[in-house]
Amino acid sequence: MPSLPTILIADDNSSVRTVLGQALGRAGYQVQFSSDATLVLQWAEDGEGDLVIADVTLPDASDLTLLKRIRAARPDLPLIAIGSSQSAMTAVQMAQCGVADYLVKPFDLEHMLKAVRSALLSPALSAGDVSSGDNLPEQRLVGESAAIKNVRQMISRLKMSGLPVVITGESGTGKALLARLMHDNSARRDKPFVTVNKTVLSLAGSSELCKSEDGDWRDCLKQATGGTLFVDEVSEIPSEFQLGLLQFLHEQEAASAAGLSHAAGYTQVITATRYDLRQAVRSGLFREDLYYRLNVVPVYLPPLRERAEDIASLVAYFFARYQSENQSSELDTQALACLQGLHWPGNVRELENVVRRILTLYPDDMITRDIVEAALSETLNNTGDEINASDDNGSFSDVISGYILHYLKAEREGVPVNDLYARVISEVEKPLIQLTLAETRGNQIKAATMLGLNRNTLRKKIRELEIPVIRFPG
Repeated sequence: MPSLPTILIADDNSSVRTVLGQALGRAGYQVQFSSDATLVLQWAEDGEGDLVIADVTLPDASDLTLLKRIRAARPDLPLIAIGSSQSAMTAVQMAQCGVADYLVKPFDLEHMLKAVRSALLSPALSAGDVSSGDNLPEQRLVGESAAIKNVRQMISRLKMSGLPVVITGESGTGKALLARLMHDNSARRDKPFVTVNKTVLSLAGSSELCKSEDGDWRDCLKQATGGTLFVDEVSEIPSEFQLGLLQFLHEQEAASAAGLSHAAGYTQVITATRYDLRQAVRSGLFREDLYYRLNVVPVYLPPLRERAEDIASLVAYFFARYQSENQSSELDTQALACLQGLHWPGNVRELENVVRRILTLYPDDMITRDIVEAALSETLNNTGDEINASDDNGSFSDVISGYILHYLKAEREGVPVNDLYARVISEVEKPLIQLTLAETRGNQIKAATMLGLNRNTLRKKIRELEIPVIRFPG
């Protein structure tokens, strides 16, 4: 009979050790605990324990020393951290230490048991993952928001299904990443993953990806046999390929009906679009019969502004990924709050680019809000013609005009735009309130005064717009 997992507990509070020990013992785990960080580290280095629960403020291991040393000694050992405070930097610090979860005292025991079960089932983030961008896994869906957790659950549920999937979301939200994750976590992970889009299809006669004896795009379908065909920005593909994809899906359905969905030749089709396919159908730009065959499992990736709680984790991930070996930059609280308060029209891709720019141009040990704002000004100064903020005489209205023209251009290209007034107002209102709150360090009274709003009105808008509010000490 295999031995039960052993959990090492490091906490200088005897009550916490007793309560945790009893709860974990009742749950069937073996427990070792101590108030001495050095002893717990020695246990870990000696190969004892399957998981560590550690207080981040132990007297003999301040500044996360214990967590970092355990991570260096046992890269595969899962870590759960507990502490007495929650700040905007906590997620960044915990991610840099490779911590599976962080619980604030007093924590709920059921929550702790759930965290323990999850940590024991999930591989730990290794020291190499944290310190070296080259070793960090390329494919990760970072974040703990409800939306991202739902997407992870969807990946798990679809592991064996092979059903067609449509991923929708704005540019930069990670649609291609999600498609690849679905493939890598499916029964087809050892089979081809073939990506096609409008550009590939237009060059199908000469493209190495789609080369065949006939110089035909149909070879894209052949190359994906048994694996995954990912059609990016499916709403923009030419009508000829729409028809071919429809015929291909019809053959797939016939195979599925015959019970061949797991056969060697069965191919999963995943598509992605930043537009509403239903609107494209109504506009006559997309085949209705193809839409219904593709839209079996719809998956929505929300824009970054709708999951601002994930920004800290994303920043930590990009910091770990792009820092040089001899660089140990950190982000201070106000700098992170500034990033969390932005609108991010380019979504995760834009955030990634900003972090890379910061680490390259400002290799300081502590990244301040001034550095973040300087990096963001570079973003504005290098924006394209549609958002013309680089002109010396460019006004705020010029920037807004650029966004409006972007939507009107989409309308001209055949993608109907609805509720434009409400959409533009919401895109201005939310970042306005977020940035003002960041400027006032979470002081809603001062923010309301600056905005010229009644305090109750501001609170109502914070709730309606789901704006995370961070209150800083001092």
